[in-house]
Amino acid sequence: MKPTIEITPLSKADIPGAVECIQLAFAEDPYFQWVFDTTRFDPGRNRASLTARCLWGMSCALFYVAKERQSSDDNDDQASVLGVSCWIPPQPTNQRRSWKTYFHDALLWLRQLRNNVLYLGRGGLRTRRYRLWKNHQREVQRELWTDPQGYYFCNLVAVRPDAQGRGIGRMLIDVVTQKADREGRRCYLESSREVPNVGIYQRMGFEMVRTMVCEEEGDECKLYCMIREPEIKGSVE
Repeated sequence: MKPTIEITPLSKADIPGAVECIQLAFAEDPYFQWVFDTTRFDPGRNRASLTARCLWGMSCALFYVAKERQSSDDNDDQASVLGVSCWIPPQPTNQRRSWKTYFHDALLWLRQLRNNVLYLGRGGLRTRRYRLWKNHQREVQRELWTDPQGYYFCNLVAVRPDAQGRGIGRMLIDVVTQKADREGRRCYLESSREVPNVGIYQRMGFEMVRTMVCEEEGDECKLYCMIREPEIKGSVE
């Protein structure tokens, strides 16, 4: 039987494979290189942080994994995680955040505080740069997110380097953009690579709307902000 790729919601059993996938995919990423001091980077601390975020995402986000099954008899534990995507659901402007979201945000904060204690720090994260990026991100999203319905925000998409070129990234994008199309909602993402990512996302319907520049002490990181309009089936150009 030919191996098959399935896109499924993240489960607790998937988390170790998802974390490994993210670490491998972002090892050479420009944003990673900018926001972490690679001479002090602690993979174990980073695994703990990503695990905490996966647990948060299972309750508050649309978190998917791409898994390869070698045969129809394979169970979930035998399927390899080849890709991951995490989408923040839309937050309409007339709708308050739920208590569930506040609770899980607080739980994430506590888990990360525990990680700071256990690992004696943030594992090489440049906190000043991280906060600089978060501030820029808030400002840009405040300017660009003008739709009162809110946006599906692709917070993360990662594919293992040895599994790239098989259309897995597209599958992890399509699972939410198709949902957004049915609901008539826009999607948004930020890419840290102009080439080849921007061209790939453009072929999926995203358009460049802003280049976010984060700079500290002459060291610069660019993030390419893109929005996708919903596709209406049966529409005539």
